Amino acid sequence: MNEKKSKESRLKEFASQPKKALWTLALPILAGMAIQTIYTVVDMIYIGRLSGEAIAAVAFNMPLLFFVLGLSMGLGSGVTASIARFIGANDKTNADNSAEHALLMAAVISVIMVSVGLLFGKKMLTILGATPELLELAWSYLRFIAIGLFFMVFSGFFRSILSGEGDMKTPMIISGIGTVLNIILDPIFIFLLGFGVAGAAIATVISQAIVFFVFIYLFLVKEHTYVTFNMRDFSFSKNIIYDIVRVGIPASMAMIIMSIGQAVFNKILVSYSAYSVAAYQIGGRIDVVIFLPIMAIATALTTLVGMFYGAKDFSNVKLIIKYGMSQSFWLTTIGSALIFIFAPQLVRVFSNETEIHNIAVIYLRYIVLTYPLVSIGLTSGRVMQGLGMGLPLLVTTTIRVLGLSAPLALIFNFILHKPIEWTWVAIIISTVVSVITSTVWLVNALKKRAIIV
Repeated sequence: MNEKKSKESRLKEFASQPKKALWTLALPILAGMAIQTIYTVVDMIYIGRLSGEAIAAVAFNMPLLFFVLGLSMGLGSGVTASIARFIGANDKTNADNSAEHALLMAAVISVIMVSVGLLFGKKMLTILGATPELLELAWSYLRFIAIGLFFMVFSGFFRSILSGEGDMKTPMIISGIGTVLNIILDPIFIFLLGFGVAGAAIATVISQAIVFFVFIYLFLVKEHTYVTFNMRDFSFSKNIIYDIVRVGIPASMAMIIMSIGQAVFNKILVSYSAYSVAAYQIGGRIDVVIFLPIMAIATALTTLVGMFYGAKDFSNVKLIIKYGMSQSFWLTTIGSALIFIFAPQLVRVFSNETEIHNIAVIYLRYIVLTYPLVSIGLTSGRVMQGLGMGLPLLVTTTIRVLGLSAPLALIFNFILHKPIEWTWVAIIISTVVSVITSTVWLVNALKKRAIIV
């Protein structure tokens, strides 16, 4: 009871010190993401020790994995925004209902995705461009990782429920447990037991299963959360589903479109060489490190904007948006400079292949120019999610990926026969246009709600 009372008073605490509240939420998110990123980086280092082809084989799995995670994380953002607004409006009954509907969604999505992955995974890898020499290696990874999708989807929804409550610390701790375990298991299954690329997938599945059961204990046994679950009295609500999907579906579609874009880029890059795909994969891992702080701030903004907007505290909505976006911009600007300077040393950690190294370094030195812009675009989209607007993120992502970057890259490669650097130019052009679009959209949304005049 005391814990529930403390969570009910959290909105007042956040409203009294909104800037402090941003970091109270963002730092645990950042720590959790950092832990997860350490895993992905270490995982890629281990795989890179096998061969450049091993990196490329795993790269062809990433669009499929990103598709599933995008669907669950997108809907999860709808859950976060929904629960945050209900808590801000002091409506615990509907906050509970949102959490219960989230579990129903997780069950449906996970069963479908595991089935599709196991039945059609190999065929999908071929469609995505995996060459015959890479196909078996790529499938050895996917056939195990598909089983783990069940645990990943549910864990994602559990994290979203806690985020909606404003509890960022607990998911961070649980994710840390899974990541540390994964890092320990990776070399055992990859090298000691000799499973190679498949060993990385097995280690991931085991660690994700343990994370899933920790969440189950926390939610259903210990009842740690503010929201409560009483599935026996569960009553399906179209209004709750709509409240979640109006934000979640556009967010999911945005991430699915990104997975399609990643698949297109893999197909383009493999026309240069398998090592080009590997270099792009390494560059993407380093990208994520810089995006960590802005993703943490953006996620915290979704919760705070949702709570303040639900409570009709428009002055704090305005304040926290300005503060969050300015912090994101300066952090990414500093990060961009560091990556530009130290790109050769960073890439060498992942692979000693000369071709991979050279391509990845050039990629990074082009792409870092967009990092500060990405910070503005990402936070704008998350702020609008907090306002209950899911469509802007979908539209701007569609413009960036399907409208500009992928078509331009295809034109540069297959029609104009430009060198690989023009693929990175396509990404830069698309980023500039999408950020301008999202910023204008956010300003208009805030004016419409009389948050700014």
